[in-house]
Amino acid sequence: MERTFRIGPIRPPSEAESLLLQVTNGCTWNKCKFCQLYRHTKFKAYSADSIKADIDNMVYQAQIVEQYRNSDGTWDIDGINAELMKGTEDERQCLYMMANWIIDGAENVFLQDGNTTALSSGRLSDVLIYLRQAFPSIRRITSYGRAENLSKVSAEEFAELKKAGLDRIHSGFETGSDAVLKKINKGVTQEQEITAGKNVKAGGIELSVYFMPGAGGKELTRENAEETAYVINEVDPDFLRIRTAAVKPGTELYDDFRRGEFTLCSDDEKLIELRTVIEKAEGVDTRLVSDHMINLLQDVEGSLRNEKSRMLGLIDGYFAMPERERRMYQAARRMVRVSKPADMSRLRPQELERIGRMVDEVKDPYQWEIQMNALISRYI
Repeated sequence: MERTFRIGPIRPPSEAESLLLQVTNGCTWNKCKFCQLYRHTKFKAYSADSIKADIDNMVYQAQIVEQYRNSDGTWDIDGINAELMKGTEDERQCLYMMANWIIDGAENVFLQDGNTTALSSGRLSDVLIYLRQAFPSIRRITSYGRAENLSKVSAEEFAELKKAGLDRIHSGFETGSDAVLKKINKGVTQEQEITAGKNVKAGGIELSVYFMPGAGGKELTRENAEETAYVINEVDPDFLRIRTAAVKPGTELYDDFRRGEFTLCSDDEKLIELRTVIEKAEGVDTRLVSDHMINLLQDVEGSLRNEKSRMLGLIDGYFAMPERERRMYQAARRMVRVSKPADMSRLRPQELERIGRMVDEVKDPYQWEIQMNALISRYI
């Protein structure tokens, strides 16, 4: 009998070293216009017994790995690699994840898929307790949570989940604007986002929310920024993670773009949105995080309370560059050659010449945005 556990398709970049435990399959909403990840997956919440069986198999895999821990704390990597040559493909995949997790300290776990808080709080608490008993070394357990569902959970219920072992929730707010939420068919309202955020925080759980500069297109660029800032000020999340909007072929938002119902924002306009959110954030203890390659200025991150001036200065420094230099940087960034404007000096002359030709060949500003959008879309 295979001793494997389920592994879902996604997790936040900040959970790259985490053990992945799938407690639901798919997304309860599954209608956002910018996302196709779960379109052909029917949502399912697994039973507590089924999830516990996966945890038992994790323990089994962990015991195999522990056989190769040397007395001095080092690891017999050759022995682990030999184990990875055995069993089925699924068993090898599970053992590989477990080995990496244990060697890295076995500290963090991420609960998958897209909306794990759709489980009843009682069932989720039962799973959390069982997981922490199985692996006492765990320091943090994190989950995705959809704002619509989170808004229906009381602060007292979140406190119970915190006591059971849930430490952080990631929620894709994307925007604080009702108009933009409707445009991207997010299926949630600003009021629900605020209720959800306040309840999560009141329950003692860390909250990490996502903002998509450009999600409303040119038509709603001001509302996207200003209303998001309003929600951030109301909720005071622990983290605000930036996910620059891209319109990916195969999504309904791309269909809207092709029909002329959605006008792409330029990279500069998206950055102005981010600048607006930073500028208008007042009295919050939120950390802005830029942990994805689709963001234009990777180093614009920090405390919205203590590092606002530094972040605004980095953005203003970019806007002080001549337009052609900004375009060259945009192209280099979208090709993952640089992470900040200063990196341009490290590129070889041949690369700079090639990027310059690319910039000069595209005369129409909107065609340039279409080209940049195509490059970004490869990474989402």
